Amino acid sequence: MPETHPAPSFQPPRRPWRTRLFGRPLATADAPHQTIGKGLGLAVFASDALSSTAYATQEILLVLAVAGTAAFSYAFPISGAIVVLLLIVTISYEQTIHAYPDGGGAYIVARENLGQLAAQVAGAALLSDYILTVSVSVSSGAAQLASAFPALYEYRVLLAVSLVAFVMFINLRGVKESGRVFAVPTYCFLAMMFVTLGVGFWRYALGGLGQVVDPPPLETPHELASISVFLILHAFSNGTTALTGVEAISNGITAFKEPRSHNAGVTLAWMSAILAILFLGITFLAVHVGAIPSEGETVISQFARTAFDGRGLAYLAVMATTTLILVMAANTAFSGFPRLSAIQAADGFLPRQLTYRGSRLVFSRGIVVLAIASALLIVAFQASVTRLIPLYAIGVFLSFTLSQAGMTRRWSHMGRSLDPPRGWRWKMALNGLGAVLTGLVTMVFAVTKFQEGAWVVLLVLPAFVLVFLAIRTHYRETAEQLSLQHYGAPPQSGRHRVILPISNVHRGTMEALRYARALSHDVTAVHVSLDSSESERLRAKWDLWGDGVRLVVLDSPYRLLLEPLLDYITSIADERQPNETLTIVVPQFVPRRSWQNVLHAQTALFLRLALLFRRGIVVTSVPYQLAEP
Repeated sequence: MPETHPAPSFQPPRRPWRTRLFGRPLATADAPHQTIGKGLGLAVFASDALSSTAYATQEILLVLAVAGTAAFSYAFPISGAIVVLLLIVTISYEQTIHAYPDGGGAYIVARENLGQLAAQVAGAALLSDYILTVSVSVSSGAAQLASAFPALYEYRVLLAVSLVAFVMFINLRGVKESGRVFAVPTYCFLAMMFVTLGVGFWRYALGGLGQVVDPPPLETPHELASISVFLILHAFSNGTTALTGVEAISNGITAFKEPRSHNAGVTLAWMSAILAILFLGITFLAVHVGAIPSEGETVISQFARTAFDGRGLAYLAVMATTTLILVMAANTAFSGFPRLSAIQAADGFLPRQLTYRGSRLVFSRGIVVLAIASALLIVAFQASVTRLIPLYAIGVFLSFTLSQAGMTRRWSHMGRSLDPPRGWRWKMALNGLGAVLTGLVTMVFAVTKFQEGAWVVLLVLPAFVLVFLAIRTHYRETAEQLSLQHYGAPPQSGRHRVILPISNVHRGTMEALRYARALSHDVTAVHVSLDSSESERLRAKWDLWGDGVRLVVLDSPYRLLLEPLLDYITSIADERQPNETLTIVVPQFVPRRSWQNVLHAQTALFLRLALLFRRGIVVTSVPYQLAEP
């Protein structure tokens, strides 16, 4: 029987440059100490939802603008309807948090109640939405900065990509570290926005809040459109971007301190209340001061300089904190994407590597994947919020719908049990209403935004699901072929034949020969001859050092190296007997410096790649480390 030994006490690995960049490595036992409380949780998971107040109002006005400024009066009622929807979604996710305290949000709810296909649709929707969250929020942050400093406008793409790299770097340092770094900007933003709203409403009550001075021109078609149901629904769908990020807390419950569900639920309630107040307040005052939606100057910028009578320190503080919170909004995605992708990877629908935690106990590979994908989107769409918004929010509302439909079914099953929970009927009704409303919003978004680019998302989501299913199929087939079931008796030792390719006779060759002789007495050295005189010298040297091992010299008149060797190995492999293993032992000397590898032929690597898919052939390299001269 196998012996069990106590685990040795390990010291943290020595990684000086990584330690300076990312902090000291954390042991697995440190995981409970890396959880966060409600205060940091609001900064980590709510920044996306809270930051959406910086552009949601502008997106509503942008649609209404085609009917002229008179249509702006509809903005506040539309915002009110969105806040009602926010309330329903919040209550639904409160139930999800307590029902599924291990996190996973819509993905887990759909998997447990609606099946794997629905779960993969939810996963695809959320992962694509997280990528778009980073792209939209960082692009919006760059736009806010360009509004305050117009000279930066032409550098907005480079600025946005740099900000993505910065947020990635902070998140690689760990959840607790990123929470501490991003808490200050988040709370500074909230403080400045509440001060701005307070000043705005105070001046409005006193009748001293005027109109925007020198607003940007209103870009409208030559013939104004009429106010229609379609226009209102279009503006409503644009404004629902304010709800993106609401689901993030339910995905990351495990990041909270115990009691996790309670702390996550309280944080969700705080976030929704703050979001509703800011969204309604900004929309009301922005319409009152006559703010004009524009790529050149954001609505927040116009509202802030009107409230503070110019571009003074207070205005600059608003713009600075708004820019920071928009960049911090990407942090919500950097918290949610790696966790969700790790759950899907554990289920076998994404590469297993995404389940690995880095040295700082974060899913570092998921963080890097998110950064690369969002940076590519920013470059492709030139950091334009208006161009990215049509791709946004379909995914998150689809996940809302699946989550609430799953919770509805859950309450239905529990209601038919012998001991149904109290209040299951009204909970089922609330989740059912939420599923219907968010489903309608998803369809409205798909229809109203279809020509503007939403068709891309409608194609990408099924493509993601097909990729997930293909990955799952591969893992299942691999597991079946590796299974020991019906394998029979343990393998018996058989005949072992060794081929030793050599280009010269040196110390590395001698090390490989010693290893080959330890494997088998049937060893054949093979040399590919490119020069007859060099081959003669090698024969003479081998007669002296080869210890009687036979040498085969392959002529290569066309100066090919790998092809003759592969042909020889293939011919031997085709003639091998049952239960015979053919091993290719390749000598490899290892330079002291890694960059020096490019100065030498990587024969072992190319040989391994060439023979990788041949059964019954083992390729192994015997390294010989070169010492310092």
